[in-house]
Amino acid sequence: MSCILKAVNIHKRFKHLEVLKGINLEVNKGEVIAIIGPSGSGKSTFLRCLNYLETIDKGAIEIAGQVMVSMDEQGNSIYKHEKEVRTICKKIGMVFQGFNLFPHKTALENIIEAPIIVNKVERAVAIKQAEELLEKVGLSAKRDCYPSQLSGGQQQRVAIARALAMKPDIMLFDEPTSALDPELTGEVLKVMKELAREHMTMLVVTHEMGFAKEVANRVIFMDQGEIVEEGKPMDIFSNPVRQRTREFLNRVL
Repeated sequence: MSCILKAVNIHKRFKHLEVLKGINLEVNKGEVIAIIGPSGSGKSTFLRCLNYLETIDKGAIEIAGQVMVSMDEQGNSIYKHEKEVRTICKKIGMVFQGFNLFPHKTALENIIEAPIIVNKVERAVAIKQAEELLEKVGLSAKRDCYPSQLSGGQQQRVAIARALAMKPDIMLFDEPTSALDPELTGEVLKVMKELAREHMTMLVVTHEMGFAKEVANRVIFMDQGEIVEEGKPMDIFSNPVRQRTREFLNRVL
């Protein structure tokens, strides 16, 4: 399998608080990785570092064969030129906990915005692609609705379509269902399961242990800024090696 994302010795601190303490991860093309762990363990920060929403202090990141951040001899991070970093980041789509849709734009307009402005796609082509994506996420009938007219689950599905419109190689999901009612969670997870079946490379920070068990190829347990344990879902959930993993799973399962 080909490695599509490589993170080496990632360190990140906010002033005096060290949030990531040397994260190492290689992701293969088509792999679905669920990242679990208690709140404040650095899961979301790690995702944000991968697509340049946060900068790292130490370590290196390589995406689809392109080096975004390299290391000097001391391990300190050296970023490529801003323009180059932005180009590399186009390979990554991100879905947030809070949807982050433009409130003054319809579902369709939210989806076509980035392809037209960033990728210079012709408007007619962008609209056709957006309509196909809305059908994919089961929202064709909502193309002209504004976010305020949509349920949370519908807004999140539009957000997924918007990320897919940029044709990313990797999709990052930061707790995509945690702001949703339980009955709306299912409709979002259904779309994500479909993406997994299509072999989309996905990193999913989630509290949905059922999803992690069923869909992930690999589960990573993070705590206090470190990867404590990783393995196949069956092994992590049925027979975790580390005490910290066992304690966490006993609380949430």
